[in-house]
Amino acid sequence: MRTLYLSLIVLSTIFSGVGFTTPQQAPGAVITLLDRENQPATRITDGDTVHLQVTLQQATPQTLKINFNLAGQAFSVATCSIPANQSKCSTGPFASLGWSWGENGTPLKSRLLQAVEENGNLLGTSEPILVTVRPVVMVHGFISDWETWKMYLGPGGFLANLNIPGFAVGDGQVAGILNTGQIFDPAGRTNTIGENAAILGEYIAAVKQKTGAQMVDLVVHSMGGMISRYYIDRVMQGRDVAQLIMLGSPMGGSDCAVLPAALGFYLPASIEIRQSYMNGVFNQQITHRHGVEFFDLAGTAITEAFKSPCSDVPNDTVVSLGSVNAIPLQAGNFNIIHSNLTISQAVFETFVKPLLQKTANQFQAVTDPAMAAGNNPPLQFTRVYTGHVEANGSTQLTINIEPGLQVASFALYDASRSITSEVRGASGNVIKLTPEANGFIQLDDPSALFWLGYGFREPKPGPWRITLQATEVTPPGGTDFAVSVYFSGGAKLETSSSTLVPQVDEQVDFFAQLSLNGQPLEITSGQVVIMNQEGQRETLALPVGSHVSATWTPPSPGTYAVDIVVNGKAPDGSTIERTGFLAVEVQPNPTRERINFNLAAVIIAVVCIVLLLLLAFALGIIFIIQRQRRKKASRQQQDV
Repeated sequence: MRTLYLSLIVLSTIFSGVGFTTPQQAPGAVITLLDRENQPATRITDGDTVHLQVTLQQATPQTLKINFNLAGQAFSVATCSIPANQSKCSTGPFASLGWSWGENGTPLKSRLLQAVEENGNLLGTSEPILVTVRPVVMVHGFISDWETWKMYLGPGGFLANLNIPGFAVGDGQVAGILNTGQIFDPAGRTNTIGENAAILGEYIAAVKQKTGAQMVDLVVHSMGGMISRYYIDRVMQGRDVAQLIMLGSPMGGSDCAVLPAALGFYLPASIEIRQSYMNGVFNQQITHRHGVEFFDLAGTAITEAFKSPCSDVPNDTVVSLGSVNAIPLQAGNFNIIHSNLTISQAVFETFVKPLLQKTANQFQAVTDPAMAAGNNPPLQFTRVYTGHVEANGSTQLTINIEPGLQVASFALYDASRSITSEVRGASGNVIKLTPEANGFIQLDDPSALFWLGYGFREPKPGPWRITLQATEVTPPGGTDFAVSVYFSGGAKLETSSSTLVPQVDEQVDFFAQLSLNGQPLEITSGQVVIMNQEGQRETLALPVGSHVSATWTPPSPGTYAVDIVVNGKAPDGSTIERTGFLAVEVQPNPTRERINFNLAAVIIAVVCIVLLLLLAFALGIIFIIQRQRRKKASRQQQDV
């Protein structure tokens, strides 16, 4: 009989590891699974909060520690101790993460639980627990929508092949639409990261209600990573995210965002993507993970600086490997461009799928890591050139390139994605742009931060002329454009702010210093251009000198772009132009708010007193009139 019992246990263990179960209950112990309300349950969704209870047929003479294992796996998912002279114990609450999957991604529809003594003696095996896979919620990025996840959704999608329910924010399966910028309304205001995080919270809550799940996985692209981090830190009430799987999310921002921001487009989102904002503001405030593991895949398709339009290398065209790793997380990399991260089956198979199929022992308990300021030095940019190209027209820019540069890399942003670029070098000759020689790239992607990109190694110094030409598909009203150029080598501009998170009415000092080969250069002219999230600009003049500053007093709360633009002279007399791109998040002034509140309270009190006096006066008049009328009526009755 004992041999038969042991054989059944072995079979149970083998079958449970490949998706089969046996309803074997070992004699001597009863294992009960309890839900988060402490009610017995035989069905859960992966990630649900559960308790486990074991009951012996008789009391144990001494304290007995119990390990609970998933049959077929040799690690414990929970423990409890039966006190001496007692017969049962219960574990504390824990998340049943990874119960849907066996080794090598084997899907399991049910699990058996085993109670095991410390010495390895098996006390009992539970009845089968039915397990449903937890859903995935997908979050799109900048100037995008739910359709970026079409390859993941539907009967033939990546998730359907794993029988994982998939939901993309904005897809209409449940309520909720993010606003990270509308391609057909570039001047329209976007939501802030925080506002979109609140919408994400409502969407996740609706998915949980619809599916009955207590947890979801977040699979996100680009700016969706910042929105999801904000949700996890500030919005989430009790953990309901199993893991955060990011694709090309710029944890350290992207310099390419300065292009649409220069035109006042997609504000405030285009400011929030700035390197200065992410490193100096967001990453210093959004630090709590509440146990959620972070993963981020970096695209590394571009590895040479002259082929990179507006971001450090290696990068996926707009997000660098350094930006992905700007905070502590588990990162991977793949030879792919940014816009293809959500449609690539190879990315899904090699990065996303293994994370969705993690087993119970692969989920790690994480703590909040220390968040240091980003240590990747910013690229050296000229100012961002902006303008307008009329339909059937053209516009010419002159950009001075100083001697000694190793790379000059150009990026053109055009919301209509319709204009072309002709380049004449310092020699005056037209340069034919090719992918091989110049890294020429054209991104016909509405969510991209640039339209055309190209670069040059060891560019000839002197004036370069860029002609932007309309085409037959340019809109009748023409199109606005922004052009940026970053240099490797040559002069270096260092900019800083006394604070990146000031309060209203708090003095903020901006500093700028220009140098060449470690030697300071005189700044001959400069200005600080400050733009609020509504697109309104304010300009401060910078004095002449080698280390200059300007002072600003923020008038109202909000996110501000701060461009510090300087001109200087190289030793050979050539003109040097550089720009530092900062971002400041102004906080409400509690003192001012209190004063305003008190003033408003006084005004309201005075108004109320005046109204009461007027009411009393009016009632008095009415009383007098009514009294006179009664007296008059009384006299008339006496006369009769």
